Amino acid sequence: MAQDKAIVAGVGMTAFATPGKSPPYTELAGTAIREALSDAGLSFGEIQQVYVGYVYGDSTSGQRAVYDVGMTGVPVINVNNNCSTGSTALFLARQAIESGAADCVLAVGFEQMVRGALAEQYADRPSPMDRFLAVAEERHGTNDAPMALRLFGGAARDYAERYGATPETFAQITVKARKHAALNPKAVFRDPVTVEQVLASPVVFDPLTRLQCCPPTCGGAAAVLVSQRYAKRKGLRTDVRIGAQAITTDTSATFGSDLTAVVGREMSAAAAQQVYEAAGIGPSEIGVVELHDCFTSNEIVSYEALGLVGPGGAEKLIRDGDNTYGGRYVINPSGGLLSKGHPLGATGLAQCYELVHQLRGSAGARQVDGARLALQHNVGLGGACVVTLYEKATA
Repeated sequence: MAQDKAIVAGVGMTAFATPGKSPPYTELAGTAIREALSDAGLSFGEIQQVYVGYVYGDSTSGQRAVYDVGMTGVPVINVNNNCSTGSTALFLARQAIESGAADCVLAVGFEQMVRGALAEQYADRPSPMDRFLAVAEERHGTNDAPMALRLFGGAARDYAERYGATPETFAQITVKARKHAALNPKAVFRDPVTVEQVLASPVVFDPLTRLQCCPPTCGGAAAVLVSQRYAKRKGLRTDVRIGAQAITTDTSATFGSDLTAVVGREMSAAAAQQVYEAAGIGPSEIGVVELHDCFTSNEIVSYEALGLVGPGGAEKLIRDGDNTYGGRYVINPSGGLLSKGHPLGATGLAQCYELVHQLRGSAGARQVDGARLALQHNVGLGGACVVTLYEKATA
C-alpha cells in the first residue's frame, strides 16, 4: 500500500571530480549528508540509522565520515557491494523504513578514488572475479587489458557479433552522455564530443575507445528516507517515494552465455522484472531512467535487460533518438557514469539524487517534461544489481 512506501525526504550530492582535484572522503560525505538533511528539513539528531557505502577504504571509514556531521550513537553500518554499493545502502535504508524498524534513515555513499584502471587489491587469495574473467578468456583470449575492459569490451564484441551493432552506435552513447552532462553543473565531463571524436580517441579494447569508458571519480551523495507517519508528524515533503525495489545476484546463467550476461544482463533483467511486477507497470510507462553506463556497451546491454527494447532493438532506439529528450525515454539526463562520473560508492545515490529532482520538477535545464515514474539501475560485478522505481505522489 502507498502509505507503507518509503518517502525520499531529502537528497544531497557533491560536484564530482577526477582524482587529485577533490576534497578527502570525509568532506565529500559530509557535504552530501548536510545537503540531504537540509533538503529534508531535518537535523542529524533525528536520524535513527545510517548506511554508508564505499568500495575503496579502510574498515569503519563510514563512521569516520559520519562523525564529522554528528556523533549521536546511532547505528552506522558500512556497505560494500562493488559498483552497486550506493544503491545497496539505499535498499537497506528502505528495508529499515518499510519493515518498521526505523522511521528516519540516512543512506550515504562516497568514494575517494585514485587515477588509473580499477585493480584487485589482494593477490594472496582467490579472486572474486575469477569466474567472470575465465569466460572473458574463453571468449576473447588472454590479453593485458585491465579487468573491466576485458569484461565490458568483450561484451561490446559479443553484442555486435550477435546483432550487428556498428562502432558508431556505441560512440553515439558517449555523444548523448556529454550532451546531457553539459546541463549538469555537478558532472565531470561537460564538453560536447562528436561521433568522429569518440571513434578517433585511443582504442582501449576494440571496439571501445577511451571516450567510451567512465573515468575514476571522487564524490559523495546521500538520501534521507522516512516513513509516511514520520513525514506527516514532522510536516515533511512526501512528493517522491520508492514504489518498488529489487536486488539480485548472479545465477548459473551468468556464466553460460556470452559476456553480455557476464556483465550483468541476467541480474538486471531479473531485478527489473521483479520491480515491474511489484509496481504493476510495464517499462513503456517509464519516462526517465538513470542506468549503469560505466561503458557504452553496458548502456546498450541494459536497454534490453530493463525491457526498454526487445532483443537487438538498441540500435534503432539510438538511431531514432528515443533515448534522449523528445524521444520515448530520457536515459541518463545527468550525463550518466560516462560524463557525470563514477565514484563507486556514491553512484547509486547520485542516481537517486537525479531522479528525485526529476520527479519534483526541480532538475532545471535537465528537466524531463511530465516525469511521473523514474527507473534507476545500478550494477556491481561480482555480482549485484539494484533496480529502483521512484513514484511522484499524486496526492
